[in-house]
Amino acid sequence: MTADTPERFDPATADTRWQQVWDERQTFRADDASSKPRSYVLEMFPYPSGRIHIGHVRNYTMGDVLARYKRMRGHEVLHPMGWDAFGMPAENAAMEKGVHPGGWTRDNIANMKAQLKRLGFALDWSREIATCEPEYYGHEQALFLDLYAAGLVYRKESTVNWDPVDMTVLANEQVIDGRGWRSGALVEKRKLSQWFLKITDFADELLEGLSTLDKWPEKVRTMQENWIGKSQGLQFAFDLSSGDKLEVYTTRPDTIFGASFVAVAADHPVAQGVAAKSKDAEDFIALCKQGGTTAAELETAEKLGFDTGITAKHPFTSADLPVFIANFVLMEYGTGAIMAVPGHDQRDFDFATKYGLPILRVVASDPADADKPFTGEAEAGDGVLVNSDFLNGMNVADAKVAIIARTQDGGFGEGKTVWRLRDWGVSRQRYWGTPIPFIHCEICGVVPVPKKQLPVILPEDVSFDVPGNPLDRHPTWKHVDCPQCGHPARRETDTLDTFVDSSWYFLRFASQPADRPFDPEEIKRWLPVEQYIGGIEHAILHLLYARFWTRALARIGKIEVTEPFASLFTQGMVTHETYSEQIVSVTDQSDYFDNRDVFEKYGTQTAITKLNLETFTSKRWLSPAEYIELATKTQKIATGSSFSLGASRGRIEKMSKSKKNVVDPDEIVAKHGADAIRWFMLSDSPPERDLPWSEAGIEGCARFVQRLWRLFGQYDAAATGEDKALDRKAHQTVHAAASDIEALGFNKAVARIYELTGAIEKAAPSASRSAAIAKLLLLVAPMMPHLAEEAYARIGDGLVSDAAWPEVDPALLVDDEVTVAVQVKGKLRDTLTVAKGTPSEELERLALASEKVQRALDGAEIRKVIVVPDRLVNLVA
Repeated sequence: MTADTPERFDPATADTRWQQVWDERQTFRADDASSKPRSYVLEMFPYPSGRIHIGHVRNYTMGDVLARYKRMRGHEVLHPMGWDAFGMPAENAAMEKGVHPGGWTRDNIANMKAQLKRLGFALDWSREIATCEPEYYGHEQALFLDLYAAGLVYRKESTVNWDPVDMTVLANEQVIDGRGWRSGALVEKRKLSQWFLKITDFADELLEGLSTLDKWPEKVRTMQENWIGKSQGLQFAFDLSSGDKLEVYTTRPDTIFGASFVAVAADHPVAQGVAAKSKDAEDFIALCKQGGTTAAELETAEKLGFDTGITAKHPFTSADLPVFIANFVLMEYGTGAIMAVPGHDQRDFDFATKYGLPILRVVASDPADADKPFTGEAEAGDGVLVNSDFLNGMNVADAKVAIIARTQDGGFGEGKTVWRLRDWGVSRQRYWGTPIPFIHCEICGVVPVPKKQLPVILPEDVSFDVPGNPLDRHPTWKHVDCPQCGHPARRETDTLDTFVDSSWYFLRFASQPADRPFDPEEIKRWLPVEQYIGGIEHAILHLLYARFWTRALARIGKIEVTEPFASLFTQGMVTHETYSEQIVSVTDQSDYFDNRDVFEKYGTQTAITKLNLETFTSKRWLSPAEYIELATKTQKIATGSSFSLGASRGRIEKMSKSKKNVVDPDEIVAKHGADAIRWFMLSDSPPERDLPWSEAGIEGCARFVQRLWRLFGQYDAAATGEDKALDRKAHQTVHAAASDIEALGFNKAVARIYELTGAIEKAAPSASRSAAIAKLLLLVAPMMPHLAEEAYARIGDGLVSDAAWPEVDPALLVDDEVTVAVQVKGKLRDTLTVAKGTPSEELERLALASEKVQRALDGAEIRKVIVVPDRLVNLVA
């Protein structure tokens, strides 16, 4: 470097300078016409909440290192960024702050984009998309109509969670203890006409396709397999005392002799028929509609039932089984009716216990346990059949086959494959989403919007002053003429689930023609995504829907690729220590005011003890700064009728605003520079594991940035002399770090860079040392791009972002020297650096010539010499 090289690297100026250069030169813009091999690297795009959090930084740093590395290896890299911009938070902001969702969202996008740029990510901003813009969602509407034309979109009545205060449908996850997550109102079950995508038509494909995804985490594949939920079972009909037949489905037909009651869902026709004649049944059904519908809620909720007075004839024993309406049975699962076997299903067991119904054992681990009583819970395990007539003695698998065969022979049942997966309901009674492109005409029915009229654009002049969907209340937007008959009609006012927006965005990143969603030829060249990176929390819904959408578009001939993501990596979270203080308060505030003089004389803590007052304790979360301030105080803090027990450290947990353990990336960048925070994200923890944040850690990373800067300043192009050991170390590090980065083992690559740095620092000046420094600079370039650009500008030509990965000499990857340990009486006394393959006799001679060895022997007679070639000389004295 030159004599005017500053002693310290200044990230405040260097970061901005090089980010501006990259922008001006469009360094990271992908070239569709390039003949280079292609690499598509993608991180899950963020929701524009307003701020980038530290988890984003880790996620995007990993993808960025891989993208920069691929460029250095001669690939044409597509590494885009966009915004998953529709959704409820924007509407909540509109209601709470009186702003427009669009303005709020676009302001947030601008803020977060600036944050990402300050971190120096190698992103192709020319392909930036926001799902809330008509030029994106208009194409989504066109694709939705294509799927409709292919029979993969339909509309039907469906039971939904309805918030009567917010006047909207809630997802199961938004129902907490039976109440709306935002309004707190008791949620109702309602029947609404909803739009659905036929994801169940692809259940087999989606399940079988998992076997091809060998570069996905096994955990994610298992989660999807369980969600799709393929199972073999029996569907048969009970004869009811009312004269009707009742279809039920069970995955455990082997337990049929253990059935002691039958249960139907609250909106099953049998239940509705009973409710039409019974006010009590009607009231019970209303109660059922207040409960949740998730599997977890059904498991934990109290099991409630209403005896219909109808009985069902058991097909084998002819016993009359009571038929209940039950709150844990849903119409959406199976047939909406179940054969209940309390002995071998926990929900049935809880119900039977509550209502005093028989609990029969029909599966036992040993036939001798046929009459063994149950001890408080069902036994769902394997075993042999007991108390089951012709099934006795069979194992569960054989009994299933036998009972299905017997019902099929009898003509009242059949074996059937069913799926846990349900069709995807995509209707949302929201404003801030993609308008569903259909028109309702009283003459023609439901009519698709003609493609030439797309996009159907959201109106800007909407109001959120009352709950519900503003599109329903808009005075003009929903009123249109029918495109078929011309008569007055109305637009569909539901918008699409935001998961639709994220189910094809990776296609639009790859190809962005103005007149269609994408060019299939470009999709063929870029897809599948080579490396997709995102959180495990998206393992099921987003990833499953993206896989479905890709397969659906392939089925209708839009694209050829069937799996969107060749390799998936789920990174760990960034965690932080939590801090809190315990506040002790007087239970009855009047006790404080009645005894104020005592509190003022003795202080809060002593007064509470003297007066023997009842107290309660609460926790207040503290920020790190608040913790430090409180932790330095030697006395408890007393305020009125409360006092603090002082600050304490808590567990290391996921960063959360509510627990005040978040770290602002902007503050870290302002203090230490982008490269320091990037380096921290790659260091120490394996990327798939959680990364604990620490101030000491980030400060150590900042020091290493300066250490490298000083080392790069020692590069001397005119240096002479050779250091074979350093040459070998440099080439081996380059080779190993490349393998680490390709395997996303960033922490391993970081460790190797530390080792090489130390080796260079210890080496004497030489041409080899300068060559190693140059290689080290290129090694850190994907990880610390600003530092690398600043240093490369002084020793290289052009941008380091355009430079190639260092070449490796294969001959130097093989060690021709080894270190041999020399032990005396089992203790290490010296080491020998010798040529690989040195004969045993020579190793013995060199060991005996060592002064350290002779001192350790101290004249003792050597009784035996053990030599392990290339590894060890052990002298036994």
